[in-house]
Amino acid sequence: MEIEIRTEPEELPVSEEERAAVRRAIETVGRLYGAEGVEVSVTLTDDAHIHVINREYRNVDRPTDVISFALTESEEPEIIGGGEHEVLGDLIISLERMRAQAAEYGHTELRELSFLTVHGMLHLLGYDHMEAEERLEMEEEQRAVMEELGITR
Repeated sequence: MEIEIRTEPEELPVSEEERAAVRRAIETVGRLYGAEGVEVSVTLTDDAHIHVINREYRNVDRPTDVISFALTESEEPEIIGGGEHEVLGDLIISLERMRAQAAEYGHTELRELSFLTVHGMLHLLGYDHMEAEERLEMEEEQRAVMEELGITR
């Protein structure tokens, strides 16, 4: 599995512990869902940057916590090349939103960051929550992965 983690803006402070939590969540989802041979790109950002992306690509004029762009569904150009990993897609996570939600929900920032990463990865694998039945299924999958990570409520 190849995981690229970057920040936007580049000077955004991200701890090694936060990077490790993102990597661990992605690797766990990959192992559990048979997606170990994929490539995932993660951008850790702030509310201002994710707001622009949310408005431009989803027509939602506000910041959000995580956005997933699955390669098979996106408008991004097809990647042609001899890489050894199949490109699964991109995750964009607002650290600003993550911190606010962790405080709001009364749990640690690393727990929230892990959850948002798992949530985004499940979207890349095709899970959704638009309909009630889909939402229940996705919530159950999220719970199972978080338990596998040893992170429970």
